Amino acid sequence: MPSSSSPQFRYLDLVMVFFVAILITSNVASSAKIVDLGFSLFGIPLAFDGGTLLFPLSYVFGDVLTEVYGFRASRRVIWAGFAALVLASLMFFLLRLLPAEAAWEAYAGSAAFNAILGGMSTGGIALASLLGYWVGEFSNSVVLSRMKVAMKGRLLWVRTIGSTLVGELLDSIVFVFVASLTGVFGWELFVTLVLTNYLFKCLIEALMTPFTYLAVYKLKKAEQVDTYDVGVKFNPFIAA
Repeated sequence: MPSSSSPQFRYLDLVMVFFVAILITSNVASSAKIVDLGFSLFGIPLAFDGGTLLFPLSYVFGDVLTEVYGFRASRRVIWAGFAALVLASLMFFLLRLLPAEAAWEAYAGSAAFNAILGGMSTGGIALASLLGYWVGEFSNSVVLSRMKVAMKGRLLWVRTIGSTLVGELLDSIVFVFVASLTGVFGWELFVTLVLTNYLFKCLIEALMTPFTYLAVYKLKKAEQVDTYDVGVKFNPFIAA
């Protein structure tokens, strides 16, 4: 069986590209708009940040990565996403500091930039997403990996949904807490955003299960690999 870092894998880097693109796009969307569906659940208004629509797909890709290539490859991709998000945040921060052109300031303006992209440019959304994503993605990957070994590769849907329930819960709590702490969201939205983010993310993950099955099947067949993480150290800071 080839190593998960072997250059002969044809699609690992492609999966990484989509994963990173989804991560950055969802973070911009999180800063750009809060959506209110206009109804409540148990008295809590169902409002969510824009990134909730897209971010769950990163967990789908995370499940596919861990299921096919193993925890080592998943760890590499998670850190790649971390680095890309730091770069995006630094870029928005630099743009915020640079002087505005007069015509742009007249029709758009720094106030609009700060209102829409303030979370990215000041680091609030980026920090919240980095910490939430880091905790959530690694938890998701570890739970899925261990469940695969324990269940001997059976019942993929149980493993993907089960790991998501853990990862998305930690992700949602950490993300909304840090975003509220840094002033991106008001504390009055904390419970609403945690609950809505968690429910929506888990629902999207469940709805994407057929896609996950298809992607896993196709990749295992194309790459001729099905990794079981036996004896793997689940330390996110060491490549072992």
